Amino acid sequence: MKKNLVILSGAGMSQESGLKTFRDMGGLWEQYDVTEVASPEAWRDNPELVMRFYNERRKQLFEVKPNAGHFGIAKLEEWFDVNIVTQNVDDLHEIAGSTNVLHLHGELRKARSTIDSNLVYTMENWELKFGDYCELGSQLRPHIVWFGEAVPAMQEAIPIIHKADILVVIGTSLAVYPAAGLVNYTPPEIPIFVVDPNRPAVYQENVSYIEKKVGEGINELLFKLEKLK
Repeated sequence: MKKNLVILSGAGMSQESGLKTFRDMGGLWEQYDVTEVASPEAWRDNPELVMRFYNERRKQLFEVKPNAGHFGIAKLEEWFDVNIVTQNVDDLHEIAGSTNVLHLHGELRKARSTIDSNLVYTMENWELKFGDYCELGSQLRPHIVWFGEAVPAMQEAIPIIHKADILVVIGTSLAVYPAAGLVNYTPPEIPIFVVDPNRPAVYQENVSYIEKKVGEGINELLFKLEKLK
């Protein structure tokens, strides 16, 4: 029987694919703070700006490919029952071959109804336009959890973390809550591996740090995990 391996991934995971992160933008997009283009208030007050912001991010996503880290993680399904809980809104994990991915903050390649959040649609191209409606006749919005909105996927993530036999934290500073708090739900004394060039603070026991970027650190991670399969 395979062990349960849970991977908590963040922005550094996709950075090496050339995908710009919120933090890469310096907190600014053009002359706007990211909170001005990623909040319900922004959508209400300046929807054209919000739409353009996400269209540009989505266009970039359609142009990039998974990196060695994504493919290395997908390979782990040969050894473990793998569940990925990601803060990322890209689908590079899935494109690389990972089959169990939970997106905490939504998915860039999807749009949803503004009157029924259960109506979610996969986009065939990068551009979402005004006049793109759901089946109920309401405007579609980016399928993203904005600043100030609840993170409903947290309720799915906590039981996944609870069942982990091994936890990997990769490409995240663990600075964004509530996602950063997920580490606190791990079973006591399970092995935890952290892959990040800037060591985030993880206060549980049995933590092994690989202080490298994802592309460099993935082979070292695979070497260590192969011994635990």
